[in-house]
Amino acid sequence: MIGKASDDARPGDLVEVLDRDGETFGWGLFNPRSNMPLRIVRHGAAPIDESFFIDAIHQAAQLRKELLEPDLEAYRCIHADADRLPGLVADRFGDILSVEITALGAWQRLDTWLPALHQAFGTERAHLQVDPKLARVEGIPTKPHPLADHSIRKVKIREHGATFEIDFAEGHKTGFFCDQRDNRRRFAALARDKRVLDLCSYTGAFSVQAALAGAAEVTGIDLDEKAIAMAKRNANLNQARIKFTHADAFTWARTMVDNDRRWDLVLVDPPKFVTGRDDEKGRGKYNDLNRLAARLVEPGGYLVSCSCSGQVNEFEFEKLVTTAVHKEQKRLQIFNRTGAGADHPTLSNYPESRYLKVIWGRII
Repeated sequence: MIGKASDDARPGDLVEVLDRDGETFGWGLFNPRSNMPLRIVRHGAAPIDESFFIDAIHQAAQLRKELLEPDLEAYRCIHADADRLPGLVADRFGDILSVEITALGAWQRLDTWLPALHQAFGTERAHLQVDPKLARVEGIPTKPHPLADHSIRKVKIREHGATFEIDFAEGHKTGFFCDQRDNRRRFAALARDKRVLDLCSYTGAFSVQAALAGAAEVTGIDLDEKAIAMAKRNANLNQARIKFTHADAFTWARTMVDNDRRWDLVLVDPPKFVTGRDDEKGRGKYNDLNRLAARLVEPGGYLVSCSCSGQVNEFEFEKLVTTAVHKEQKRLQIFNRTGAGADHPTLSNYPESRYLKVIWGRII
């Protein structure tokens, strides 16, 4: 939709955006080489400057202070565009700020943004991560940032009475998925005295919470060998008896179906399968995994299915899950639909920011 840019507009600049009639439409961050060349941060004609982003940081901190439980050790501080800070995701783990940069404009402003973040959220050190492939596309420098603490490797945090170790060198994204915090508590409440299966368990947070809540047995499956190693460490930290297995969830689940195995409570929490609006292969993976999961649930047992694909909205995901269950000649009695916690706000004109969807149901 971009017609043209003025000659003095440089990559990463805060720019004024004009409509077809030459009137001010809004303001945004510009990068012509990016897959998303323009990221609007403010609509309307009122001018803004760089102080806009510092105000956004303090408003984000105020929102978390008002909405979250006091003394949380792990939560999302900045949720990128939804907090009007495109290209910046930041999670707090104790006194550490774990930052993921996905846009050149955010990288260029770290000298001012990081001190403001520390002040607003009470953190002292910052771990910084940039995906190398994305860095090449965006033109983000590969050199270490001087304000990042590159000596940080691991940190331990508490969540709902459990202890988790976060390994920044081996973990995905910012190191720990704070978005499922509230769902882990809901899951644990269902798990008491039940046989629990955690498909795509990552570092075992759901499994640990289920075990601590009194599950009869817990089994976790993940393809990432390093994640399984971290999951076993987390189980040991909490003295939780969990059987973690390094395996492909699809292959392992088919074997269990063939062996006629069943569980009372099955969680499906895979990585992002759908990467684009026309990604039918990814949608097929959701169908296949949920069909297998439905066959692994005892009649009358529970299926909890998750998607973190922003390109799949909540209505489509529910249809994917229910269609998969119906193909197995079963029905899903849905009793809850949830997503990320309040520290992951969504923007009304950016539906993809509501990326996490969770369907809670009973197989009947």
